[in-house]
Amino acid sequence: MRKPTMADVARHAGVSLKTVSRVVNQEPHVRASLQQRVHDSINVLGFRRNEAAARLARGATMLTLGLVMENISNEFYARLAAAVEAAAAGHEALVVFGSYEERPDKERMLIESMHARGVDALIVVPSPADHGWLAEHGGLRTVFVDRVPRGLDRADVVMLDDERGGRAATEHLLARGHRRVALVSDDEGLSSVHDRAVGYRAALREAGVAVDEGLVVRGVFEPGRVSYEVGRLLGLPDPPTAFFATNNRAAIGVLRALRERPERPAYVGFDDFALADVFSPGVTVVRYDIGRLARAAVELLLSPVREPRRVRVPVEIVARGSGELPPPWPSGQTSLKSPHVGA
Repeated sequence: MRKPTMADVARHAGVSLKTVSRVVNQEPHVRASLQQRVHDSINVLGFRRNEAAARLARGATMLTLGLVMENISNEFYARLAAAVEAAAAGHEALVVFGSYEERPDKERMLIESMHARGVDALIVVPSPADHGWLAEHGGLRTVFVDRVPRGLDRADVVMLDDERGGRAATEHLLARGHRRVALVSDDEGLSSVHDRAVGYRAALREAGVAVDEGLVVRGVFEPGRVSYEVGRLLGLPDPPTAFFATNNRAAIGVLRALRERPERPAYVGFDDFALADVFSPGVTVVRYDIGRLARAAVELLLSPVREPRRVRVPVEIVARGSGELPPPWPSGQTSLKSPHVGA
């Protein structure tokens, strides 16, 4: 199907082509009413300016986007980088990457360094630190991905439907008869982690199950530490019969903990990962379209609209076996020799 042009926008809005050009290029002295008509037509028609062509016409160099992430060694960030690069290619833009390795000071250094070196706009997966200092860089267009930045009241953010994901994962386990569901959680100062935990607690309450904070592990994400915490929880007098891990590394930690234990608790992870369908049973996960996440971020970054917006990308449960296991023992019973529920 033919892509809409500025001429199409002009006809739809009932204005001149010059007016559309001035609005798209953010030139001054266009009446607010005309700007609104043009933006409405852009949204209806799905018009998208060729940023590379526009820059070259002005004598500028090729559009360069920066992507600042937490840790490129994490599969989520590797997949995100590939998806952003693919989305940017549709605009004939280049992408440069930086990883701040859980260090907020390095995150700021990367952002300021990219800005100083002529990067046109940034996609940032923010750390838990305050980002109010970015207000000093008003000329730097930034879209945040996966998390809402602290300290910025006005920011474009593309996030997952994290609360719904946490709720769906917990409801999935509750539907299989689990009433002792543990939460293995990262830093709840991150909006994504916080919202997943909110969904977890809401699902328990709605099912009439008390939230036992003794089954909630906070601030862990490294598989080794997660493995230790899972072992500790399974050693409780009334252990959990199921686990919800709020990210892919936590899910791997659960797997590591269970490989040499006799218990067979159920578990659901948030984020899909390579080989999740190879384990026996396969790992049930909350999954989403990372390409959609990346495309939404790039579109926001290049949009002529400057009002802050938040986009939520939907999530879904992918059942592979681990989340469908029944409780291995009734609540209050710790002996594996006793009859199993659902056996």
